[in-house]
Amino acid sequence: MVNKLLFGFASVALAVASAATSYNVTFYDSVMINGAKVQPGNYKVEVNASTATLKQGKSVIQAPVKVESTAEKFGTNVVRIEGSELQEIRLGGTRTKLVFEKTGVATN
Repeated sequence: MVNKLLFGFASVALAVASAATSYNVTFYDSVMINGAKVQPGNYKVEVNASTATLKQGKSVIQAPVKVESTAEKFGTNVVRIEGSELQEIRLGGTRTKLVFEKTGVATN
């Protein structure tokens, strides 16, 4: 009985941990991410270590990011853009922001 309870708890914890690295973000205008032009629309953002992967249908963009924690929790997703270049995404419901690093090379 205890083993089943621990296994159930571990499974739920693993599912929550996995879900914590995937977010949804909407771009209302096209933006540049590390040299790649991203069209407006809804994207799924997955974070794995220092790489963010943005997916929309068959379109996949990968870019290096610096994951930072802040003192305050963000109420909603906030996208910061300078010119047309994506600078950061602040993830709603978390204290996490993704700062997009400029390397000049994009992976499509």
